[in-house]
Amino acid sequence: MGTGADVRVEGLSKSFGKANIWSDLSLTLPPGEISVLLGPSGTGKSVFLKCLIGLLKPEKGSIFIHDTDVVSTNETNLYKIRKLFGVLFQDGALFGSMNLFDNVAFPLREHTKKKESEIRDIVMEKMDMVGLSGDQDKLPGEISGGMKKRAGLARALVLDPEIILFDEPDSGLDPVRTAYLNQLIVDLNAETDATFLIVSHDINTAQTLPDNIGIMYHKHLAMFGPREQLLTSEDPVVAQFLNGRRDGPIGMSEERDSDEGEESEPPELPPLKPQLEAANGVERKAVARRQERVKEMMDDLPEKAQNEIRKSMQNTDSDSDRGGSRSDSRQHRSGRDDDDAPTEQFNR
Repeated sequence: MGTGADVRVEGLSKSFGKANIWSDLSLTLPPGEISVLLGPSGTGKSVFLKCLIGLLKPEKGSIFIHDTDVVSTNETNLYKIRKLFGVLFQDGALFGSMNLFDNVAFPLREHTKKKESEIRDIVMEKMDMVGLSGDQDKLPGEISGGMKKRAGLARALVLDPEIILFDEPDSGLDPVRTAYLNQLIVDLNAETDATFLIVSHDINTAQTLPDNIGIMYHKHLAMFGPREQLLTSEDPVVAQFLNGRRDGPIGMSEERDSDEGEESEPPELPPLKPQLEAANGVERKAVARRQERVKEMMDDLPEKAQNEIRKSMQNTDSDSDRGGSRSDSRQHRSGRDDDDAPTEQFNR
């Protein structure tokens, strides 16, 4: 599997009848990187995911994947483009009458002409990747919420997609299992080098998981860029959201959101947490690509963001110097490979 596709969104606008969801939305998901989309409930984050894969059609704008505009292309090309995507839905969206094996195998049987022996090999490989070895005969009603998420993730991986969308993967999970799931996502990104986009409300996820962060607010994309840009931003919306406070422009509902920030000083932002690294001894290829990309845009970023980026690059260089010993310690900790570490401690 090669590097994930880049996704260019230009001037996107979406409404349902007279209700405008968002307007003039533009961003680029860099290939192979992990991006997180934040925002208050009701701001159209899930609607955006559906537009990316062509389930909903925006009134204006373009979505380019491999130079094909998803918005204006014909049904034949759209069908091909959709095969580039894997999607993890909020509740896993598993078929209740099928066991986990058949759920994960469904896209292969639907979209390929592979033999059952090939399908079995692929399904068992993907289930092993998400820590579900030995659970293939269980029904969705017999497993926990965390296992349903991982089964849905295995299904999203079976076609080796170039782009994987996660619609609130932390929904319904406690903080500990959310942390394990985040580590699993990083490990899978290191292994697949696919482009990841995650819609989330979890602040710890936003602080530790992504390479890039965007925030939707009041019918537009308030910000999108390197994680350091948003996590050091003094924008009142960002500060209020990251602190989870009532004081600020974000109201109880979308109708109560304000275009203006509070006159008082915005709350201090939480300290920047280190970004998660792959725990399986595999370095993410996206890290080096991101460094080169961010270097080119440094002069356009705020000073605080520049300082944090320089710090992270220094830490990455230091880690690279110690890479051999660090990888060895990861793989042989507790006398076993660490590939199972992020997943084996989920509640079964």
